[in-house]
Amino acid sequence: MHEHQKPGHPTSHSGNHPGDKAGQPHAAGKPGHPGGQPKGHPGGHPGPKTLPDGKTPPCRLIAWEVTRSCNLACKHCRAEAHLEPYPGELSTAEAKALIDTFPGVGNPIIIFTGGEPLMRKDVFELVAHAKSKGLRCVMAPNGTLITPENARKMKESGIERCSISIDGPDAASHDFFRGTPGAFEQTMRGIQYLKDAGIEFQINTTVTRNNLGQFKDIFQLTQDLGAQAWHIFLLVPTGRGAEIEDQVISAKEYEDVLNWFYDFRKTTDMQLKATCAPHYHRILRQRAKEDGTPVTFETFGLDAVSRGCLGGVGFCFISHTGQVQPCGYLELDCGQVKQTPFPKIWADSMQFANLRNPETYTGKCGVCEYERVCGGCRARAQTMKGDYLAEEPLCSYTPKRACKGD
Repeated sequence: MHEHQKPGHPTSHSGNHPGDKAGQPHAAGKPGHPGGQPKGHPGGHPGPKTLPDGKTPPCRLIAWEVTRSCNLACKHCRAEAHLEPYPGELSTAEAKALIDTFPGVGNPIIIFTGGEPLMRKDVFELVAHAKSKGLRCVMAPNGTLITPENARKMKESGIERCSISIDGPDAASHDFFRGTPGAFEQTMRGIQYLKDAGIEFQINTTVTRNNLGQFKDIFQLTQDLGAQAWHIFLLVPTGRGAEIEDQVISAKEYEDVLNWFYDFRKTTDMQLKATCAPHYHRILRQRAKEDGTPVTFETFGLDAVSRGCLGGVGFCFISHTGQVQPCGYLELDCGQVKQTPFPKIWADSMQFANLRNPETYTGKCGVCEYERVCGGCRARAQTMKGDYLAEEPLCSYTPKRACKGD
């Protein structure tokens, strides 16, 4: 979860998007959507193609940064370690009023992310309120603050899955990335408390130069822990993540790791997902064609029926102050829920309209035959090219047609 995706989204921290932004999701925090399968995936199996207005796509996943406060200072996260609530955080009444609008965009999964969502005092009250609206609720904590008591509250309030980020197979590598000695041990303990409470969990791992060689070991740990899924996140260098741009893998390394991931998924029954890695959807189709394997839900699960980048298309991020964004990594102000009802933002945002229209994309993304299944990472385009509609900077594929403007 974005950890900031958490996630994200989303994220990301917690990274998990489940939410983290990369959060993040995103998330900054979170990368990772603890959505589950198949109903738990943004944009997956199928559902109505539009809302009652006949034109707006349903929102399938919302990464909601209920607080930006966090007890960690992860190297990739947009947020800093900050133990007090940030100014402008939605009040309990404002947060519940926002939840009341969520059914107006479809039947989205709600990722409670951060920051560290467990640092928000009324978080379980908000989860229970969302659950009362019939919404699927998941959470993207970083794992270090989970106790037997709050794990029980998660279960009672309606949390169906948590995403926990693990970025190294041992304490030394994970704690270095998370910026806190002891984080690995605390996370392992938190995972056990989730298991004791009967809550599903997935593991999110942010791909960096430092841990590329440890992926098999991280997966083995994920399997040994009994996770329901393993999501890998390709680093989006925003926020504090910009400080570790030297850890961003190259376009060739990106291609190599996604090809490895395609092969590796054949060796396990665990649900695997590449997040913030939209061109995995291209690679999957290229490799499946070579293998003579049809790309169907039966052969590739949700990857066959979903799109790479879902920001503004089937997914969005809502910040701790109520700003709506395509994802936790892409800080475009698409509207403020304190001023405009969220369903109106989802339907009418100019940025969302652009993201839903392939004709607005420039460079090779604008002519690529895989655009509808990939879309490129809009946050990387913004961060590295200065334009969220520009071509994906870390894609080595050359489309069959010439780029716009050539």
